[in-house]
Amino acid sequence: MSQKVSTNRSARRDYHIEATLEAGIVLTGTEVKSLRRYGANLNDGFALVRDGEVFMHNVHIPKYEEGNRYNHEPDRTRKLLLNKSEISRIIGKTQQRGYTLIPLKIYFKDGFAKVELALAKGLAKYDKREKIKKNEQRREIDRAMKDFRNRS
Repeated sequence: MSQKVSTNRSARRDYHIEATLEAGIVLTGTEVKSLRRYGANLNDGFALVRDGEVFMHNVHIPKYEEGNRYNHEPDRTRKLLLNKSEISRIIGKTQQRGYTLIPLKIYFKDGFAKVELALAKGLAKYDKREKIKKNEQRREIDRAMKDFRNRS
């Protein structure tokens, strides 16, 4: 059973998601407590592969109010836990032009903090408009079908 903490709502709008994978996060004690209580901000977050390890950047986990002098830094770089085979696959994809790793959501699974990473390609502005137009057309068709069914 998983408990969702935070989601990156703009990710699916701004990127074309190619694949997703689950990774563990190396956190301190106050970060875990803060995640459970306050959540996190994933909007500007991304992940990079450095020296065969994956690190998550620009993810804001607020300071824990009851924390003491050992409280964590809110915007620090956090290490992600992945298998070597997953890391090598990520390295192969991210070296291709335009691919990036972005966090989609953070959640707790069996007591451990996890992040769902997406291997994504950025969308151009016209691609975003096209996506919005298709969604609106799909909604209109669904409404028309619903009205037709309700009349019968």
